[in-house]
Amino acid sequence: MLLNKYWCTGCSLTLLVLLSACASHKAVESPANSAPLTVASAPVTVAPEPTATEAATDESGPGNADTSGSETVISDASGMLNPTAPKDYVVRRGDTLWGISAMFLKDPWLWPEIWYVNPQVQNPHLIYPGDTLHLAYGADGKPQIQLERGSAARLHPQLRSTDLGGPISTIPYDSIAGFFSKPGVLSNQEAHSAPYVLALADDHQIAGKGREFYARRLKAGAGERFLVMHLDQKLKDPQGGRSPGYLAIYAGAAQVERAGDSALLVLTDSAREVKRGDVLIPDLSGTVVALVPHAPTRQVSGEVMAIVNGVLLAGQWQVVALNRGSAAGLEPGDVLKAEQAGNTVVDHCADIANTYACRIGHKVKLPAEVSGTLLVFKTYDDMSYALVLDVTRPLSIGDRVRNP
Repeated sequence: MLLNKYWCTGCSLTLLVLLSACASHKAVESPANSAPLTVASAPVTVAPEPTATEAATDESGPGNADTSGSETVISDASGMLNPTAPKDYVVRRGDTLWGISAMFLKDPWLWPEIWYVNPQVQNPHLIYPGDTLHLAYGADGKPQIQLERGSAARLHPQLRSTDLGGPISTIPYDSIAGFFSKPGVLSNQEAHSAPYVLALADDHQIAGKGREFYARRLKAGAGERFLVMHLDQKLKDPQGGRSPGYLAIYAGAAQVERAGDSALLVLTDSAREVKRGDVLIPDLSGTVVALVPHAPTRQVSGEVMAIVNGVLLAGQWQVVALNRGSAAGLEPGDVLKAEQAGNTVVDHCADIANTYACRIGHKVKLPAEVSGTLLVFKTYDDMSYALVLDVTRPLSIGDRVRNP
């Protein structure tokens, strides 16, 4: 025990000497003019805040954009507001009216009912990046969205105003711009009244880029451009049996070289061979339509008749053809719900109480399930085109469409 005591005392003395030496060494190695020690740290990446449109189409559902903890605190007796709607939202580049509506409202197409038109604001129907949207009560006690122009907002001394571009669009218009320029469906009205390829130059049977052809019924001047469309199979209305139009395949683009009854055109682009009987439609590249989503004014009951581009299933931002048009009360901007018809299954266990086994089959029709939301953007008498805004399951031909 005595040996251990002396040994520990020696350890303590040795430790004390070592500590003193370290302290002395530190003082010598740290002169006043020495450079400070720099510690390298990994860069911190901050994820960009999602726009309202991105949040509305996110898997977690609409209304999940980061709104800095500013959630709705006003009561909503009408039940229109999204429970997580912000009191204020600053519009950002890339937002769409549909995405912002989905952030504020349970049903985005009800936006016109709460939009407050301020006569003091220039173009109050247009919303620009940098504008602030306020959620408040109206004079009637109902919730409303009020607009404050971005230029009216107070800027901190370190901030400067920058031009953020034009107004936000209702939807991603590039999803339907291509459809206007190269439609995948032509109505009977379009197909039967369109100019058509009469003959190919030099007695050719087919033609490609750079070749000339003659067209009839073409009322256009030299230099005007047209799309050449090949009429494919006829569409069939599943509820009426009649045909409201045709599937159409883009064959190429042409420019008028000489006008007249048998106009001469040259193919400036080709995607497939051009043949006699192909039809010409105006080249509407760059066309933009102004749409305000709203519920139809009349009851609508129809079906998805075709999916543009010939695919079997339609997802978000794809175009479908409906078997209802202006004659049924549809107009551009109408929002419709799509439903997938329920299958018919056999209930083998209907008499299990009597037989104690699943043996006797009875047919049961399963209920229809909502498959998505559609926005009508172009109508004809007996058909219309609609953009798929969101889906809960892929849309297919035969899905029913109705009022939301």
